[in-house]
Amino acid sequence: MTAVPKVRTAPVRQASDLPPTDHTQGLTRLEAAQRLQRFGPNVIADKPVPAWRQLLVKFWAPVPWMLEAVIVLQVLLGRVTESIVIAALLVFNALVAFAQEQRAKDALTLLRKQLHVNARVLRDGRWQVLAAEQVVPGDIVHVRAGDIVPADLALFDGAVSLDQAALTGESLPVDAGSGKPAWTGSIVRQGEASGSVTATGAHTFFGRTAELVRNSNAPSHMQRTIFAIVKRLVIFDAGLVVLVVAFALWHHLPLADTTIFALMLLVASVPVALPATYTLATAVSSLQLARQGVLVTRLPAVEEAAAMDTLVSDKTGTLTQNTLTLAGVTPLAAGSDANAVLRAAALASDEATQDPLDLAVLTPARAQALLKDAPQRQAFHPFDPATRRSEGVYTVDAQLWRAVKGAANVIGPLCKLDATQQSMLNAAEKTLAARGARVLAVAAGPADALQLLGVIGLSDPPRPDAANLIQQLTQLGVRVHMATGDALETARAIGVQLGMGTRVCEARGESLQHPENCDLFARVLPEDKHAIVQAMQRSGHVTGMTGDGVNDAPALRQAELGIAVASATDVAKAAAGVVLTAPGLGGVLTVVRRGREVHRRMLTYTLNKVLRTLVIVVFLTFGVLLTGQFVISPLLIVLMLFANDFATMSIATDRVLPAARPQRWQVGRLMGAAGLLAMLSLLASLLIYLWARALGLSAVQLQTVVFLILVFTNQTGIYVLRNDAPMWRLAPSRWMAAASLGDIVIVSLLAGFGILMAALPWVVVGGVLLASVVFALLLDLIKRPLFTRFHIA
Repeated sequence: MTAVPKVRTAPVRQASDLPPTDHTQGLTRLEAAQRLQRFGPNVIADKPVPAWRQLLVKFWAPVPWMLEAVIVLQVLLGRVTESIVIAALLVFNALVAFAQEQRAKDALTLLRKQLHVNARVLRDGRWQVLAAEQVVPGDIVHVRAGDIVPADLALFDGAVSLDQAALTGESLPVDAGSGKPAWTGSIVRQGEASGSVTATGAHTFFGRTAELVRNSNAPSHMQRTIFAIVKRLVIFDAGLVVLVVAFALWHHLPLADTTIFALMLLVASVPVALPATYTLATAVSSLQLARQGVLVTRLPAVEEAAAMDTLVSDKTGTLTQNTLTLAGVTPLAAGSDANAVLRAAALASDEATQDPLDLAVLTPARAQALLKDAPQRQAFHPFDPATRRSEGVYTVDAQLWRAVKGAANVIGPLCKLDATQQSMLNAAEKTLAARGARVLAVAAGPADALQLLGVIGLSDPPRPDAANLIQQLTQLGVRVHMATGDALETARAIGVQLGMGTRVCEARGESLQHPENCDLFARVLPEDKHAIVQAMQRSGHVTGMTGDGVNDAPALRQAELGIAVASATDVAKAAAGVVLTAPGLGGVLTVVRRGREVHRRMLTYTLNKVLRTLVIVVFLTFGVLLTGQFVISPLLIVLMLFANDFATMSIATDRVLPAARPQRWQVGRLMGAAGLLAMLSLLASLLIYLWARALGLSAVQLQTVVFLILVFTNQTGIYVLRNDAPMWRLAPSRWMAAASLGDIVIVSLLAGFGILMAALPWVVVGGVLLASVVFALLLDLIKRPLFTRFHIA
């Protein structure tokens, strides 16, 4: 029984004043257009958050709080100019982050428009597939297993099992048939039915349409890794802050200045630009993927594709052409012939299902006129993954007579075969399967006396590009396994043709203990796919999974990268991380490469963040301990952090080379490599500082020198870390080059003209820049063996 929230009142019935629709003709195009104008699209408009509120959020977080505290302290100390500048930089930084997030959101909005829920609608007497937004009250809609109900329906034909858990909290499926409602957002688990639309959009019973594209709020592996690193940095910096505070108290340094300095050290540890950089990097890649036929439903899926080392692929339509043709018929019953077997198989099929198996049987049966004298059909049960058979019920000689087709290991027991008959069935199945055909057993007769008539083989040849794509994925370190419901012999034959191997397993028992020993999985039920994915993950593999049906949804959600193929149902698309718009594995190859590009960009960001944080906090801390004074002002720290973040955000669009192998985040290796590079960078920064000090510059001028050192070495360091090859091997993106050039020019002008800081001779500004470039070239030589040692791809 359907569970209905107690507080919900009866909905406004949109169709209550509309004339009934002819169930055989549906609405006309004109009537549909008029109702669309009257009732509006079948969508629930999102309540947008005002832009001013989104902007204010940028000032309500730990880092802005610290900067706001610094502003207050500066005002209390009478440093109005400094407080105004810091406030202006805080506002500007918030505006930049806001603009980048809006850019990413706009990209996602365009992307989401390509991910529609479709509906089968009867218009002008013809069934057609329309976007669910175009459905109007009074439309005649047909739903079947794998669909999400696009609007509130009053069913008048057929029967379905509906999953309404997301709407009512009721975990058990609800059966619905003629005279029953089907609410918007319900998932059709089994069966088929037609109904008339009673309400759309905001007027539906539950007040909303199904939300198919769910952006997961759970952090990805990359986000968790970066935040784990940042946590370590904050702990390290907190220790240094305690040291600085203790030193300041011991030497009676001004308490307010010490507090400001301590806050600035903590601010330096926090990746202020991380959310905007990550969102921008993944959103830009998602738009590029959309142009190449891959629609991203969850942004973290782009980055997860970089780590995928195992892909479990469906066979039909992904590795094969999904164009089934009759490959052979083997009669097994006495007095039966090929025509009798094919006729019975056709009577166990229905064109209305549009099932490729049924169409492949019906086409040759009709061509041979085998259905001209077909008996009257009483009922039809379409193929169900749970039973693995389809069945037509007819009246023959005033008795119920059944025609059944399905998997041989399902049909055989229904016919109560003896040992000889079972042996014949096994031999016939093996012969056809060895040629790569999908084998179906066919039986017919009274309900209590089914007789095995024979087997038919249906051929679905491999896609011409499948073997090459599998080879390319293998070269990228992604091993492709096939999962199919076919017999072992059929799976092996396809595996040989595609170069996937010959080790065939069933998804149970010992095979799931060591799934890497299986090239191909045969006789796979839909629920087995989830078990295969879990087995791969238990074995330490980052797993991708392709699927198309409603029963594939758990496996698609379980996999790190769920991939809904071009022919997938709405439920499968909702569960997947990416949706392919073209058949085959070409889209998977594309998303793997794009994912590794995103990983490379965020790897550069992470390495640079760790390195710069260690350099900044250690340099500034030991500057206080060795000189007894603060070697840089709070204003210059804020300017430095802003300049550095502006440059690092440009990494999101950098031109990179994707890695040749799957990429995983290793915190220990990243920290080790960045730590050693930071030690070298610290040494170089100290040498530049000592050179400037030897020139006889004043204390405030030396603060400007420290500011230039920390900005220029950050700029050059990004180019060192952005690839494994020599830094000049790959040109940066135009935006990154512009950001770097702009940073260097503006910072140099500020230092040379003494704006917001003590002026420096131009020769000193140029000397610091030149020294930073020379150091970067030396660091680039050291980087390559260091990356190899720590396995940084």
